[in-house]
Amino acid sequence: MAKILITGGHLAPALAVIEELKKTKKNIEIIFVGRKYALDSEKTISLEYKEITKLKIPFISLTAGRLTRVLTLRSLRNFLRLPIGFFNAFFIVRDQKPDVVLSFGSYLAVPIVFWAYLFKIPSFTHEQTVRPGLANIIISLFAKKIFVAFPEAKHYFNPGKTLITGNPVRKSIFIVKKIPFPIAPGFPVIYITGGSLGSHSINEHIKKIIPKLVHDFIVIHQVGETKEYGDYEGLLKIKQSLPRGFQNRYFLSKHFFEDEIGYIYSRSDLIVGRAGANTFFELIALQKPAIFIPLPWSAGREQQRHAEIFARAGCGEIFHQVEPSTKLLRLINSMIKNIDLYKKNFGQLSIQNPTDGDKKIAAAVLT
Repeated sequence: MAKILITGGHLAPALAVIEELKKTKKNIEIIFVGRKYALDSEKTISLEYKEITKLKIPFISLTAGRLTRVLTLRSLRNFLRLPIGFFNAFFIVRDQKPDVVLSFGSYLAVPIVFWAYLFKIPSFTHEQTVRPGLANIIISLFAKKIFVAFPEAKHYFNPGKTLITGNPVRKSIFIVKKIPFPIAPGFPVIYITGGSLGSHSINEHIKKIIPKLVHDFIVIHQVGETKEYGDYEGLLKIKQSLPRGFQNRYFLSKHFFEDEIGYIYSRSDLIVGRAGANTFFELIALQKPAIFIPLPWSAGREQQRHAEIFARAGCGEIFHQVEPSTKLLRLINSMIKNIDLYKKNFGQLSIQNPTDGDKKIAAAVLT
């Protein structure tokens, strides 16, 4: 029985490949090494832990340090965790004895791939951005093969062991498996998301405009579960202060799980959120218009680049989080009025994601 250890910081493509691995090879054992807690400073269970354990895949928690370009107290603490991460990763690799390691980037995967290399275990890694971060640059030195989502990313790695696969997209986004709440017809549906951790900045904007949004739209809002700002509780109070008829047009959730996301996407006319690679490629696959709010400090301005690709093709608009909330409200109203034109413009996109990325990665790993 083949044993595959999967690790890294990008859950969505990992889930897509896990599904394909299970479908391709029945006699397979998968273990997952990741973060049990979403943030080091909080004991909030991470989405990856919830999703992986729901699949009945063994989850091994690893705390690892990282290198950052800015010197702060937090970055110093992260630096001091580096030897602890490498120490714990040694025992994970030694005890689990996987046949293959598959990484989806991030600092967490570095010590796992390093020890796999020393134990002569082949490693593979996937890079989903145009400009790879330091972690995947390091990982690539020890990897047998590197998979990249963007052709431009190939130039950062050894061309002899780099394969363009695109970004694996979860099958669950196309399938309605579970209906978390019924949505009555009659109003356009806006889906607001800040990613798995949520976005405090986006949530702050929505607090200011939600009373006006629910006059004309049904709003689905994935808030995140970070406790530091109390966003979910604050937004819940705002919802409860709305007239009852409007309360029924505002759906709040900390997370949407794999068996729920297909329904959410299927009912949504417009997406408002960050422009990370997973969201970017999923919206291309679904041909869903978006207002992207790029994370200002994303590595290599990757999110700004994604947002600009949508904007240039006429598939979306860009809102910067430092801009007034009233502008976001105006953009939402304007896009909904012209939503059919935005949908039509997907044919003008300069990039199309291969639909078989999960199959290419699974085949390479199992060869």
